[in-house]
Amino acid sequence: MLLQTCGASSTELSLSVQANIPSSPCTLQTLCPFLNSKLFLGFSSNSSSLALNNFHKNAKIRHGQKKSPSKDGVFLGFRLQCHSKIIASPNKNVNKGKKKKYGGILPSVLRALESEKDLERTLELYHGKLNPKEQTVILKEQSKWDKVLRVFEWFKSQKDYVPNVIHYNVVLRALGRAKKWDELRLCWIEMAKKGVLPTNNTYGMLVNVYGKAGLVKEALLWIKHMKLRGIFPDEVTMSTVIKVLKDAGEYDKADRFYKDWSVGKIELDDLDLDSMGDQQSISLKQFLLSELFRTGGRSHSFTNFNERESSVRKPRLTATYNTLIDLYGKAGRLRDAAYVFSDMLKAGVALDTFTKGISPDTKTYNIFLSLYANVGNIDAVLKCYRKIREVGLFPDGVTHRAVLKILSERNMVEEVEAVIQEMEKLDKRIDESSLPVLAKLYVTAGMSERAKFLVEKSKSYGGFSSRTYAAIIDVYAEKGLWAEAEALFHSNRDFCEQKDVLEYNVMIKAYGKAEQYDKAESLFRGMRNQGTWPDECTYNSLIQMFAGGDLVDKARDLLAEMQEAGFKPTCSTFSAVIDSFAKKKKLSDAVDVFEEMLRADVKPNEVVYGSLIDAFAEDGKFEEAKHYYVAMENSGISANQIILTSMIKAYGKIGSVEGAKQLYEKMKKLDGGPDIVASNSMLNLYGELGMLSEAEVIYDHLREKNCADGVTYATMIYVYKNMGMLDEAIEVAKEMKQSGLVRDCVTYNKVMACYATNGQLIECGELLHEMVVSKKLLPDVGTFKVLFTILKKGGIPAEAVKQLQSSYQEGRPFAKQAVITSVFSIVGLHAYALQSCGIFTKEEVGFNSFAYNAAIRAYTAYGKIDEALNMFMRMQDEGLEPDIVTLINLVNCYGKAGMVEGVKRIHSQLKYGEIEPNESLYKAVIDAYKNANRHDLAELVSQEMKFVFDVQQFTDSEPEDSDDTSLNE
Repeated sequence: MLLQTCGASSTELSLSVQANIPSSPCTLQTLCPFLNSKLFLGFSSNSSSLALNNFHKNAKIRHGQKKSPSKDGVFLGFRLQCHSKIIASPNKNVNKGKKKKYGGILPSVLRALESEKDLERTLELYHGKLNPKEQTVILKEQSKWDKVLRVFEWFKSQKDYVPNVIHYNVVLRALGRAKKWDELRLCWIEMAKKGVLPTNNTYGMLVNVYGKAGLVKEALLWIKHMKLRGIFPDEVTMSTVIKVLKDAGEYDKADRFYKDWSVGKIELDDLDLDSMGDQQSISLKQFLLSELFRTGGRSHSFTNFNERESSVRKPRLTATYNTLIDLYGKAGRLRDAAYVFSDMLKAGVALDTFTKGISPDTKTYNIFLSLYANVGNIDAVLKCYRKIREVGLFPDGVTHRAVLKILSERNMVEEVEAVIQEMEKLDKRIDESSLPVLAKLYVTAGMSERAKFLVEKSKSYGGFSSRTYAAIIDVYAEKGLWAEAEALFHSNRDFCEQKDVLEYNVMIKAYGKAEQYDKAESLFRGMRNQGTWPDECTYNSLIQMFAGGDLVDKARDLLAEMQEAGFKPTCSTFSAVIDSFAKKKKLSDAVDVFEEMLRADVKPNEVVYGSLIDAFAEDGKFEEAKHYYVAMENSGISANQIILTSMIKAYGKIGSVEGAKQLYEKMKKLDGGPDIVASNSMLNLYGELGMLSEAEVIYDHLREKNCADGVTYATMIYVYKNMGMLDEAIEVAKEMKQSGLVRDCVTYNKVMACYATNGQLIECGELLHEMVVSKKLLPDVGTFKVLFTILKKGGIPAEAVKQLQSSYQEGRPFAKQAVITSVFSIVGLHAYALQSCGIFTKEEVGFNSFAYNAAIRAYTAYGKIDEALNMFMRMQDEGLEPDIVTLINLVNCYGKAGMVEGVKRIHSQLKYGEIEPNESLYKAVIDAYKNANRHDLAELVSQEMKFVFDVQQFTDSEPEDSDDTSLNE
């Protein structure tokens, strides 16, 4: 049954309401879970393990420290205390959102510039009073690019002004952030004319602003310019380039650039910059010929550029490591991420003149925690979670959401409970986004009441959104717990907004999975009264539900209603209705819906065509099946294996071997070749037409490929039996049994029938025992058809077979058990027979004669004379008169026990007409005398029987006396 809930599964619904863990440069979003987690932190080597231990030992929390967010608001994981000589990254505004406290005249200047529109007049007031550093501050504090330019122009207009690269860097950055590329070009040209040489900071800043503007190619060409001017990128510039390439998804190029930089090389020629286009980009040739690259001074250190290639460089800044880890994480290169991370920790432990120490906070551990979760290292996740408290920190909302999600997805109930208990001690509430995940955990574990408790508790805190309700209801729906879903759906919601249509859709889904169709329809009809209108998903789900639930007429009515409401049914919805009609053999209705589908401009897919083709093929309507097959191909849809198999069946119905063979050959050209269903169809067709050699070719091919299934063997048994080749049929049956393919009633029946035809009755009995006792399979009509054949071949009297057949056909109690017991006893499997008839001795209720007869027969066959006679006495106690089958069984019992008098008593009744003459009873008396070693009496009875039946035959054949008087008299 296809049920749609706005295209959202239970998992999707859960994710839709979960607050994602903030992404960070350390978050490996595409790590392969199948990699060995020992490659990760603390497990890659002894040295990295030491690094991890030392990292935790040296983790000191300074209560006065402030957290360092990155430029985009994402925490980078660590904060470095560096010497003042370290130049901050040009793309990082450490004062974002805050005003620095300046001394001297700066505060008054900045206030005046903020309030006054006439900047030049304000600056004139401070003529000669501002040094270069103060001028830099004033430039940096201007919020708009045009104000930066006006201030800068005023500075340059002063006679005592000395141009410097720092001022130009500030101006270029302001223009780049504002995407004022023409003004930036003019500023760059002016800078060159004035002999101001660009520095690493200049180029790093230009790479950053161009990269953030989406001009990735131009950003990298600044590095090209840098190299041409003899300036080697420092770590900050290198890290900026890596980030630009990473953000553009150019992971391999970023990795190559970093590897080259590490050995002192800058090779941009192999980066194929012309292939990295964007809408605003220009070609490499155009860019190099532009004024930007014709200008810009050449560094005096150009001669030393190539000397750097011999040195190995290692990053020393936390931001660089974070960028690299994020790069490899997003590229799915766990091993590289682990190595970089290990190097980072080593650098943090071995302090040098730059790195003062690493001070992780809760967000740092959250990053580690997510990394470990992505590689499936749950032990490390829990260790990291515990470490937060050990170093004096406290888990935050992100921590708890992440840990609960990780543990819940792995069904770790006890660990989840421990986290929840800790949250309660910290007076922390479970986040709304965690509720669907927790509900799924508890419901899966059979702890629905626990899930209900958490939901109710969260509701008492102020409730949650309709989408969260929908996600939790969907959890119940997936598990078939419609009552629990219903209770939550109708629960009191003082703090929740009106039910969203998504809630109704998942509740309808819950009813559908539980086959509560009336409830689903009732909910649907009442939606509008509650102010919520059904959408396309509502209609699609209901129609598919009804179609799959044997309510196709109701589904069709709803299909019309859906279109009247202005909605367009999906192909799957039309397909469900068509398929339902097809299965009910209502082919005209199926065709009508198909035509309606075309009118609605919904293109049929192979499933729709397949349903129609198969339905007509099964119904023997070849022309109709072929019509839709041709229509499908004309629409551009290639026939798949299922449809070709249906057409093979259609050709088989009309006995067209050539047509079926052509399609079978066509299937051989498909990926994987013909499937087992198609092969079995061809095998059956050849068998029906007596084409033994062709059938054997397919059969042998399937066996060689280990593709033969139960249908294959059963079909081949049928083929050989029809050809009178019983030995071959038996060999196939044996092979089928050895292959473990005798699993259901159909296959057991086929094999038993084969053995029965060949007279191997003991094998039949063994199979019957395996079927009903070992495999606990209930015999079907086909089984009993075979069993009655076994009874006839086993020599049981015809009267007994007839009695058992009539009791079975009338559906009398214990009739099936009596048949099975009789089969076991007649084939000589006495132990099985006694187990089978043991039910007769346990039951206190009375039985019909056939049941007692089966038990007496079984006990007698096994030599259990006392038990047989006890069953006969029970039969008399219940007032049941012995019938002919009972007398036959008693005579057999007396004979085996040597009780000649008992045999004589029944013989006497037969001889003197107290019992109607019966051939089976006479034969039983003869056998009984022989068993009692009274061959003389046996001979007398034989003569008597011959005389009785000869006389009876003569009497039956003597003509009746005619009362007519001769006309001649």
